[in-house]
Amino acid sequence: MRLFVAIDLPDEVKQSVAALCQGVPGVRWLPPEQLHLTLRFIGEVDDAVAGIIRRGLAEITSPPFPLSLRGVGCFPSPRRPRVLWVGLNGNEPLKRLQQGVEAAVVAAGIPAEERPFSPHITLARLREHREAEITPFLARNASFHSEPFTVDTFHLYSSSLTPKGAIHRREASYPLAGRAETVVVREK
Repeated sequence: MRLFVAIDLPDEVKQSVAALCQGVPGVRWLPPEQLHLTLRFIGEVDDAVAGIIRRGLAEITSPPFPLSLRGVGCFPSPRRPRVLWVGLNGNEPLKRLQQGVEAAVVAAGIPAEERPFSPHITLARLREHREAEITPFLARNASFHSEPFTVDTFHLYSSSLTPKGAIHRREASYPLAGRAETVVVREK
């Protein structure tokens, strides 16, 4: 099972982000229903490890917190763009939540993430380097921002890769309000 942990965006925020997904030929835009903030990509695990991860995530405590999106960018650089993204305003509660998720995943025996957490919403993936086409997109959307929204839940997702793109399925939800009460969406 291929897993990741993420925060979903409210529908109105997804709509405003999805409106950005145009104007760059040849990129693969993510559909609005797949727009999310990844807290940790886990990868392939067996059912036993997935169970340990589920239980570890249920132990995370965090109050709900506000979050807002701001600006656009690309990874790894405008000269070699591979991913287009929307950024977030700096947010200490988000960092603490992500650190709790990372600790739960590592406690399940998954190696620690080597890259620093860089919170973003992936908009598109590029197969070819298109600096000349990306630069106008970045300039046109530099001032993008969303209204603040409250993060009150995070989710464990499975992801199946298909020729038409990934299919995400919510496996469990974890409400934020002190000690989380796990809502299991699907049992194995």
